[in-house]
Amino acid sequence: MHHFTIRDVENLSGIKAHTLRMWEQRYGLCVCKRKESLHRYYDNEDLKHILRISWLYHNGYRISKIAAMSHGEITQLATQTFKADEYEVMVNQLVECGLDYNEVLFEKTLRQLKQSMGVEKTLEKVIYPFLSKIGLLWITGHVLPAQEHFCSHLIQKMIITATNELPPPIYPDCRVLLFTPRGEMHDLPLLFVQYIFKKKGVKPLMLGRNSTEEMLAYCCEHQQVTHLYFHFITNFTNEDAGVYIGQLSAQFPDKQILASGSALHGVTNLPANVRILHSPQDVIALQLPG
Repeated sequence: MHHFTIRDVENLSGIKAHTLRMWEQRYGLCVCKRKESLHRYYDNEDLKHILRISWLYHNGYRISKIAAMSHGEITQLATQTFKADEYEVMVNQLVECGLDYNEVLFEKTLRQLKQSMGVEKTLEKVIYPFLSKIGLLWITGHVLPAQEHFCSHLIQKMIITATNELPPPIYPDCRVLLFTPRGEMHDLPLLFVQYIFKKKGVKPLMLGRNSTEEMLAYCCEHQQVTHLYFHFITNFTNEDAGVYIGQLSAQFPDKQILASGSALHGVTNLPANVRILHSPQDVIALQLPG
């Protein structure tokens, strides 16, 4: 069982902390627990319940009406209000499965999403927002590495299977080397990019996580790489992202360099051969080869 602060719940639910306190005082909703120090905290079940309340509230239900419902009625209504073009409820369901290690429901949800809207939209509309939420929990210490690995493994299975089902590239001369820099261990976004590039008919070459400059140089020399693509999230080495990009550009001046990830926010004055992709939509819209 994990403990979440009111700030954690605010970030995950989109409900401001002062609103959560007001709902607790006025309606008896979203009631926190107290430590011996009297500090507020919420457990797994509290978080799940608040996510359902948040879903209903953000979809037009008055808080007074929600407050009059039982836990079961709130859960049932949250499920019933799901529509084909609304994704947050599915993101929240995956978060719940991850917290509870519910492999059967997690995989069932992924299969349903894949069948109903395809791999690409599932990745863009559900998986990416889910990873953002689970990543936030992990960064704040409220999801164990085992839980993150549990979720990531099941998502990897889905993406790898979908990628293997795609036809061979029709532009084999356009080769994109996919990697994360030294110290960056999150390679799941690379699988998403690998799928998108292969679907575009481009040949992706997966070097993977924690790649050194020497590894990149060797691959470029032996594989006739035309593009480099890296993803940077956590920046555990505390390396300046702008400096890293500059060094990479200087080392590979004849390559087009594409980059994404939260650690690149705020990087400006990019070299001419570097482009930052800020969202899954940017990746999907990318024109390759070229």
